[in-house]
Amino acid sequence: MDDERVVEKIVTKFLLNTCRLRPQVSWPALQAALSCAALATTHDDAEAHFNPLTTGSVAEFYIEPILPHVGDIDVMFHLSTELAIPRGQSPPTQLPAEFQSYVQVAEIVDSHLPGYVYLQARYLLTECNDDGGYNAVQHHRRFWYFSNRFCRDNANDIHDQGDFHGPALLVVYPHTLPGDGVRCVRCLSWPSQAADWPTRHRNYEWPDSATVDRVVNNGCDVVFVAHRQCRQHEWMSKHQFRLSFSRAEIVLINSWMPVQQIVYHMLRFFMKAELLTDSADNSGTGKLSNYHIKTLMLWACELKPSIWWTDDLSLIRMCAELLHVLAVWLTEQQCPHYFINNCNLVDISSHHQMIASRLMSMSKYIIVVCK
Repeated sequence: MDDERVVEKIVTKFLLNTCRLRPQVSWPALQAALSCAALATTHDDAEAHFNPLTTGSVAEFYIEPILPHVGDIDVMFHLSTELAIPRGQSPPTQLPAEFQSYVQVAEIVDSHLPGYVYLQARYLLTECNDDGGYNAVQHHRRFWYFSNRFCRDNANDIHDQGDFHGPALLVVYPHTLPGDGVRCVRCLSWPSQAADWPTRHRNYEWPDSATVDRVVNNGCDVVFVAHRQCRQHEWMSKHQFRLSFSRAEIVLINSWMPVQQIVYHMLRFFMKAELLTDSADNSGTGKLSNYHIKTLMLWACELKPSIWWTDDLSLIRMCAELLHVLAVWLTEQQCPHYFINNCNLVDISSHHQMIASRLMSMSKYIIVVCK
């Protein structure tokens, strides 16, 4: 037992001493900025442009570990002439400068699956020249729903050689990391499906009220991808989209203590090394994804007191305990979405049960020696 404690202390000290604050201008961050610049200037319509947002590892991590933590550049982008609003909400009269003078507004309509929605055309906004406000009229195609086929074709304008993987357009530029561009529609309001997230009781005051306010004020996005159960349905496969909380996740993860970011990095690296995770798409099929690990960490940061992360500090112990929690989730077929309380991120899957069995049987020191 003493030898085990010595190993834990050595690993913890090494990782804490070698994970440094990320420089302001890192190579991945520079590549992300270049990708955003390319997206912002790419569109056939002279009256519209794409507004990009760097997401994923480049935006989430403020630490720089020795082991690589950025495998690609993730960018979300929304069109400046489209906007989504919660159903029943009045059309906005003011918009940020990123939007054009003519904007189509769609209402977010819930589907039968938590976290998945439809976008129904509702208003046309026209900017007033005198005060910069917007006037709204009913959309002339009120029963028209946004189609992911239309938006996918639109996104292909970005790069002639782009290929889709789930909702992401995979783009590879010479001498850079591969890029994942995800087309979305911007929603400036917090979605009704996650209405209870800002006010739910938190025993350990994470996130704090200021962080919660910042998250809610950032709103969300709607990503063009249908649920796996609906991808064979003729209509739903073309019109069903997913709520995205990438903006919220960036704010929350950047509010973590350094040790929490290091644990998140260790879990991601371990799951990838053990071939237990696949892509960043949280489809829930086949292997697990980074999104399951992110969800595990978000819940841990909210449900565990700060002393769990700081007293008797052992990165190996913390990773082992969190992997055990993940194994229980998979065994019980319940991985609760962090923002939407009735959304489950796993379903009945023999592969998930196999992963759960492997995690349950693993010694915590496999984390140290994983390839």
